[in-house]
Amino acid sequence: MVLMKTADKKIKVVSLFSGCGGGDLGLLGGFDFLGKHYRRLGFEIVWANDILPFAVETYKENIGDHIVEGDIRSIDSKDIPAHDLLVGGFPCQSFSMVGGRKGFNDPRGYLYREMLRVLKDKQPDAFIGENVKGLISINRGEAIRQIVSDFTNAGYIVDWRVLNASHFGVPQKRERVFIIGVRKDKKTSPHFPSPTFGFVPLREVVQKHSEVDNRYYFSQRALVGLDRANKAFNKGRAQDLSGPCNTISTHLAKVSLNGTDPVLLVGPRNYRRLTPLEAARIQSFPDSFTFSGSDARKYIQVGNAIPPVLMWHVAKAIRERIFNDRPIFKSEEERNNVADSLQEYIPRTKGLLVSA
Repeated sequence: MVLMKTADKKIKVVSLFSGCGGGDLGLLGGFDFLGKHYRRLGFEIVWANDILPFAVETYKENIGDHIVEGDIRSIDSKDIPAHDLLVGGFPCQSFSMVGGRKGFNDPRGYLYREMLRVLKDKQPDAFIGENVKGLISINRGEAIRQIVSDFTNAGYIVDWRVLNASHFGVPQKRERVFIIGVRKDKKTSPHFPSPTFGFVPLREVVQKHSEVDNRYYFSQRALVGLDRANKAFNKGRAQDLSGPCNTISTHLAKVSLNGTDPVLLVGPRNYRRLTPLEAARIQSFPDSFTFSGSDARKYIQVGNAIPPVLMWHVAKAIRERIFNDRPIFKSEEERNNVADSLQEYIPRTKGLLVSA
């Protein structure tokens, strides 16, 4: 195989609210999911941050030790290295149904301003923000207008889109708002990916029921509670295995048949919850990605994550529009199972990411 080697000028990234690293895995590429290879895109994460110790532990194990544990509000911008791209899935509880949709009445609703602070102080070429779909409807759209206005006033051309993960090869109907900004002097505009895949059915990622431990099955007492539930509230959401899963959240450890989280129907009056492995697959994590902590902590990390495959498509679109002057290593050989036509070969010594 002949490789075309050009100057190595990677796109330096700072990642805020990184969690366990789902979004950062997507940015980096170099992983496999459901028989497709998602090539490296030429990004290098030089600094990352999260406040949850067990999420940081997972990140270090799978992505790298460049992550700093701590509250971003207590970290000075001068301690954050220069970078080309700033990314952040700022906390979404304030804008989600689960969090009561308090918006800016919840102090967490202002954490996007920490991202704004770093943006103003470091002036990277571009940024990517991610949040729940509810952000666009809080206070009749006032929240998203305020956020876009703040980022625009920082010197960026800003646009946003709601992307459905199931349109990009993720077996989940997860809708998230992506806010992309480009520094005005770059003389280009934000760019979003177009849907590229048909639906991936849930059956592609669920384990064999016979291999799942009994603790994931609901008791007869839970079934009695389901019988008594008001059907108007749409409880007991058994999933259709022929289509993508409903959105998964952080409380899969506490899911009940009287809740709205997805469950699996095994047989007549026989239900079970998703295992941590299934939840991770539904979010498009490769099986080689390992999570630290108890099942409850694994569900929190998975539920908070940006699906790696979805983020890969967002990152690829940005790379092609904004950073198209950056050379990377590419091979001339195409593979049928490669998610993009050209595959990049960059050696890596830490983490699960593969180079080929």
